[in-house]
Amino acid sequence: MRKPCLLAAALVILSACSLTLPVRGLVQNTDETFTGTTTGYMGGAGDLHIVSNRGAVCDGSFTFVTQRSGEGVFQCSDGRSGPFQFVSTGTRGSGYGSLGGHIFTFTFGG
Repeated sequence: MRKPCLLAAALVILSACSLTLPVRGLVQNTDETFTGTTTGYMGGAGDLHIVSNRGAVCDGSFTFVTQRSGEGVFQCSDGRSGPFQFVSTGTRGSGYGSLGGHIFTFTFGG
């Protein structure tokens, strides 16, 4: 009886594991910059939350397509949205996407 309880406790702890990293980005050919965080979960998915120096708040979700790359979609409080892609080493990476028809680039982690 004790082993199933320990196994269940271990699974609950592992399923709750996540990694949150800082994000910095910019919209090319503008003075708009973004800062925020990204959180990746053990299941291969995650969330992104960034705030623009112009006041827009953008949230996105992503999934890993391969072990080192993923894709997702942003939705911003000012109505802009768009897809993004990224590559990751696990604790750092970079990406790009389209945000309201403009190229958006970002880095995350250390």
